[in-house]
Amino acid sequence: MALPTLRTIGFILGIFLVTLSIAMLVPLLTLWVFERNDDLHAFVWGSAITFGTGALLIASGHRVHAKLRPRDMYFLTTMSWVGVCIFAALPLMLIQHISYTDAFFEAMSGITTTGSTVLSGLDSASPGLLMWRSLLQWIGGIGFIGMAVAILPLLRVGGMRLFQTESSDWSEKVTPRSHVAAKYILGIYLVFTVTAILAFWLADMSWFDAINHAFTAVSTGGYSTSDASLAKFSPASHWVAIFYMVLSSLPFTLYVATLRGNRRAMLRDQQVRGFLLMLLIVSALFSLWYWLTVGGSALDAVRIVTFNVVSVVSTTGYALGDYTQWGGFAVMAFFYLTFIGGCSGSTAGGLKIFRFQVAYEMLRAYLNQLIHPRAVIKQRYNGHNIDEEIVRSILTFSFFFTMTIAVLALCLALLGLDMVTALTAAATAVCNVGPGLGPVIGPAGNFSTLPDAAKWLLSIGMLLGRLEIITILVLCTRAFWRH
Repeated sequence: MALPTLRTIGFILGIFLVTLSIAMLVPLLTLWVFERNDDLHAFVWGSAITFGTGALLIASGHRVHAKLRPRDMYFLTTMSWVGVCIFAALPLMLIQHISYTDAFFEAMSGITTTGSTVLSGLDSASPGLLMWRSLLQWIGGIGFIGMAVAILPLLRVGGMRLFQTESSDWSEKVTPRSHVAAKYILGIYLVFTVTAILAFWLADMSWFDAINHAFTAVSTGGYSTSDASLAKFSPASHWVAIFYMVLSSLPFTLYVATLRGNRRAMLRDQQVRGFLLMLLIVSALFSLWYWLTVGGSALDAVRIVTFNVVSVVSTTGYALGDYTQWGGFAVMAFFYLTFIGGCSGSTAGGLKIFRFQVAYEMLRAYLNQLIHPRAVIKQRYNGHNIDEEIVRSILTFSFFFTMTIAVLALCLALLGLDMVTALTAAATAVCNVGPGLGPVIGPAGNFSTLPDAAKWLLSIGMLLGRLEIITILVLCTRAFWRH
């Protein structure tokens, strides 16, 4: 890669770092409001170091006018996420006095909206620390992508190419200019956040807890201000969280289409209908099973089960108690739900529901072809023909998605982790869900006791899952680095 190209990428990364340093003023303001001066130094130093590094990168590349090629966007995307995580970890390390490995793991989990944590004692933790964790997840949702797409066109860089390397959204264009659509998406994201804050506050949360949980619910991140997650708060707050987790798991481009006059965009979308129907059926059947086996009132069963199902499927990672104590059936069911994910073009991770739907259409067409060998059977999804490019893309991604989890789990087992911990840690990292299964990393535990090597491996897994694997695999090919 040519030096001018690297300097241009460094210039863009510098802009992201300067923006991150400005974001560190939010927890500083939080500490000032709570009259807590003991942790101010962490954000002052963190912001200063981040701003200084960003300023140097900007200064070294501001006079370079190298045009970035499409393939350079893959390198820019990866470096942006890694670079932001490297500096976002600094305040966490300075406040908690934890190792940089733990701080980087926490920051990567936040930025990728995974929700896995190495921290405990959150109920008595610094408000600045809690706000920073929540803010990282909010930035790591569509906020980070929206910021990039809004800024890069001003620098004559194809901003939507960065969006495309971070998203599996195959929706049709909803505006003539893509960066206009990105601004719409960012505006919708802000509206969801503000209304979520009000809704959580009306559900008897304090303003501080409401802001934090709004940030992590809308971004489907899952960080909480309590070790008990949302089990500490009222049942009303659970329904608020369910609503916004579902809302944020739907394609944001369809919200834009709705705002621009296509009132039936959501209802006509096969992916949305399938996702909502799946949640309804799974929650209803699971609630009935819970009510018959665990007991309690029917309304509590519906609330508890629906909350946990939506949390796992949307890859948010909130929990109401330890659902691994419900029995073997529940453990296996939640393990399967870990892989599903939300809709493409949302803040959720996972395989995404459209891949399951396309696979079903392909299987149905294949079986019909076996029954009627001479028939010409069309494969359609969302009103469009399923062409070879879509099939190839889904097969490639699904294969490498599965292989990534398998290899990561094998490496974790090599480090001494038991089978359940290794397999579910790998799955929850790549799917960006948060908690795994078992007594160590389950909903009632955290990742602090894992060896450092395991935390670095899981950090890589979280990044691979957030960028949907192919973006990073491109960098591992010889053809990418060939001049």
